[in-house]
Amino acid sequence: MQKIMVALKRVVDYNVRVRVKPDGSGVVTDGVKMSINPFDEIALEEALRIRERGEAEEIIVVSIGTKDSQQQLRTGLAMGADRAILVETDSAPEPLAGARVLLKLIEEEQPELVILGKQAIDDDNNQTGQMLAALWDRPQATFASKLELTDGKATVTREVDAGLEVIEVDLPAVVTTDLRLNEPRYVKLPDIMKAKKKPLDTRALSDLGVDTDSQFNATEYAPPPKREKGIMVEDVDGLVKALKDKGLF
Repeated sequence: MQKIMVALKRVVDYNVRVRVKPDGSGVVTDGVKMSINPFDEIALEEALRIRERGEAEEIIVVSIGTKDSQQQLRTGLAMGADRAILVETDSAPEPLAGARVLLKLIEEEQPELVILGKQAIDDDNNQTGQMLAALWDRPQATFASKLELTDGKATVTREVDAGLEVIEVDLPAVVTTDLRLNEPRYVKLPDIMKAKKKPLDTRALSDLGVDTDSQFNATEYAPPPKREKGIMVEDVDGLVKALKDKGLF
């Protein structure tokens, strides 16, 4: 195949403890380490391995977000992507709007395979890949823990409640990645320097002519309730009584 497109989202690093703003209007991001969404990083690693096997010629990474998202795209280029596209916007689009933007880029670039993380760790929606496949009218294979390409088809092993499920889809297709698909490579300093010379195309979201109107309105953000202090019980009878007192039994 000629092209693989991979979507990268800028999120709060998974090692950072997320804090809600005092006014409840969102989460604190000022001075917080931001990274590529871990599932998207796995998606890019898989695309790189496909190219290294000689099964693809070019990898394009794309992101939808603020100008700061260039940092994550540059990391993607340092990992080995050939070029990057940033669709710049001041507000994070909802999954449907994001899928519409990705579809616009797909129509321009004509990739044979689009790989996304199964979900972003900031909103956990797990919707964009499925919506994109529906809008594109192409097959989808979600939660991939193994991906093989042969004769214009993708064979995807996915984990389900009953065990493992293997499905085969015709290309072009959308694949979303699970944690067990691979382990992303470490980015070395020489690769970071080389990435600065790779092309990064920036476009305004408004120039794409895509409907990005919000479907939902978040009225307030709140941290999860603090965990209650545990109690010690003497025996089973004490445990049963404690559960009854809490209305759990």
